[in-house]
Amino acid sequence: MAGKGYGYYRLVIFTAMYVGYTLYYFNRKTFSFVMPSIMEEIDLDKDDLGLITSSQSAAYAISKFISGVLSDQMSARWLFSAGLLLVGVVNVVFSWSSTVAVFAGLWFLNGLAQGLGWPPCGKVLRKWFAPSQFGTWWAVLSTSMNLAGGLGPIVAALMALSYAWRTTLALSGSVCVVASLVCLLLIKNEPSDVGLPSVEPGPKKGGKGSAADDSTLAELLLSPYLWVLSTGYLVVFGVKTCCTDWGQLFLIQERGQSALVGSSYMSALEVGGLLGSIAAGYLSDRAVARVGLSIYGNPRHGLLLAMMAGMSASMYVFRVSVTASSPKLWILILGAIFGFCSYGPIALFGVIANESAPSNLCGTSHAIVALMANVGGFLAGLPFSTIAKHYSWGTAFWVAEVTCAASTVAFFLLRNIRTKMGRLPKKVD
Repeated sequence: MAGKGYGYYRLVIFTAMYVGYTLYYFNRKTFSFVMPSIMEEIDLDKDDLGLITSSQSAAYAISKFISGVLSDQMSARWLFSAGLLLVGVVNVVFSWSSTVAVFAGLWFLNGLAQGLGWPPCGKVLRKWFAPSQFGTWWAVLSTSMNLAGGLGPIVAALMALSYAWRTTLALSGSVCVVASLVCLLLIKNEPSDVGLPSVEPGPKKGGKGSAADDSTLAELLLSPYLWVLSTGYLVVFGVKTCCTDWGQLFLIQERGQSALVGSSYMSALEVGGLLGSIAAGYLSDRAVARVGLSIYGNPRHGLLLAMMAGMSASMYVFRVSVTASSPKLWILILGAIFGFCSYGPIALFGVIANESAPSNLCGTSHAIVALMANVGGFLAGLPFSTIAKHYSWGTAFWVAEVTCAASTVAFFLLRNIRTKMGRLPKKVD
């Protein structure tokens, strides 16, 4: 290992995590990809399909929170690799099964294993990349989900032409198992594992780390900024979910647009989201590089606030300007702008929660704000659709729009509060 520096290890580790998480996401969606083929062989109704997919969603929300806490207590590379191994094994066993109860049970296990993937990635990225690079690499790594989501249906469809659905699941699961072993060999938790100095800022002399590295969970939970971030993330994720889940119906049922325009709007939103996520990471990293991280405020706040304001503005324009005669291009542009402005903050909330927490609790910090985001996603479901049922989709989107605007104003007023969570480091003379 002598002679190999940061550049070599960063490339190898990042590539391993990118490929690994692409496989995580692909194997999260394999049931959806092969669903038509399964239904040709096995009699499944809509309730059965809902049970299977919901079991995975519930398990994933629980597991992602637990995994964030675990990533602070155990080796991130072992956690990541173990999850990928379990995902692969579940997919292989799923290919041998034929009953709804077994399908639902296995897909619950798949959800539990899926939650082990992302939190260790955040932990490893923080250890290997400087604060001025962290946001960019976080955003780029998150595109592995877009890659798997975009190519997955095509790959599955091509495999279905030559193989049965059981073979497709068995093959994808086997690839996961092999990749998990490769990831275990290639991923290193931190530079000290290979004899390199840490890239994280710390005391200039004496000791291995700062007092902040010994912060307790109670000190983290008592940090007001953790709950400011959590509330902001809940609103942003909830509003984004409202548009991705219900925007299509709003266009078709209340604005007289075709189903094709509705689906095209969703695609434009996702493309805008991909670009927004990368732009948010890169531009906010440049802000960090210029002024650095401090105890009060965060250089990423300016971009975060601008994007949240963009969410509210684009929702308002979308709600009041789209009619049955609106050009398709205008609707697609509005979808792309909203996607750009909503996925950017989603990336930034995760980055800020991770980097603002003490090193020994950064996984727990991210787990808490991500759990709050899942609460926002839940509120975007039945409660949101109930407003639409009793009033209209337009009214429901107005509520989401106002909530997002109010959250943006509140975040603006609180932008300079203490952002360093946990115990402050002791000054070194």
